[in-house]
Amino acid sequence: MQTRLQRGCDDLGLRVDEGQSEQLLTYLQLLQKWNAAYNLTAVRDPAQMVIRHLLDSLAVAPYLGADRSVDVGTGAGLPGVPLAILFPARRFDLLDSNGKKTRFLFQVKTALSLDNMQVHHQRVESFRPGGVYDAVLSRAFASLRDMVSACRHLLAPGGRFLAMKGSLNARELEDMTACGEVLAVHPLAVPGLDEQRHLLEIAPHPAPQA
Repeated sequence: MQTRLQRGCDDLGLRVDEGQSEQLLTYLQLLQKWNAAYNLTAVRDPAQMVIRHLLDSLAVAPYLGADRSVDVGTGAGLPGVPLAILFPARRFDLLDSNGKKTRFLFQVKTALSLDNMQVHHQRVESFRPGGVYDAVLSRAFASLRDMVSACRHLLAPGGRFLAMKGSLNARELEDMTACGEVLAVHPLAVPGLDEQRHLLEIAPHPAPQA
């Protein structure tokens, strides 16, 4: 697993030191342990976890320039935990409404000493953080329009929505234009994964005046 992870990071052009590699693999060990009781992920094979969880999350790293990001609907901590490990000087807030998943994430934060990561057990509609975010990141939303509409209040002026998607859906993109503009579409090549992956950068339209 360590060799697969290191080769994958090399293919992505990412520098991951020995300590970060250990943290990433410890995270997967915790995920495997908790998964037996809490069913946090459908992926059970450790080698596939490296690809579908770690490398899939880290593939967005070159496009994440934000100092303060929120991962909405983070689930088992994807992509938030791997990115918090990769960028210890940046702030990552992980938001999910599922209590068993946030309990797992609190354990991850403690076990890995991730001081730059905060866990929030709330629904996005009622979540009111102390400040706004440079980037709102998610791979969980069913539609781009729902993401922009539900998370608009979390985004700082000039900030960006970063939506992780598999294959692109033309109707979904068209439906989203009422509330935001797609600024860029980045095809992602996840090492070891023969499936389409994309990262969409979206700017919301100005909120209507009351």
